[in-house]
Amino acid sequence: MAARSRQAERMRGDGLTSNGQMRAKQLRLHCDMDASTKDLLKAAINQFGLSGRGYDRILKVSRTIADLEESEGIELHHVAEAINYRAFDRKLFG
Repeated sequence: MAARSRQAERMRGDGLTSNGQMRAKQLRLHCDMDASTKDLLKAAINQFGLSGRGYDRILKVSRTIADLEESEGIELHHVAEAINYRAFDRKLFG
């Protein structure tokens, strides 16, 4: 509940209530990462052949994981966890 509350507060001015609703503008604004985290995400894009939509989904999940941990920014382990979920999903459902 606390993570959902943080999401709603963060996106109040955009008329959104959850990370899943974010579009490109909100992703750029609310999904800031350091260089090593961006590098990990780029490697995953290349390894899994992710589309722009897949990239966005990993960012949204990473932001949610960060919210669950009450973290202001997205950190390396948040992205790594989101990538693992994506890899698991692709393994099961192709």
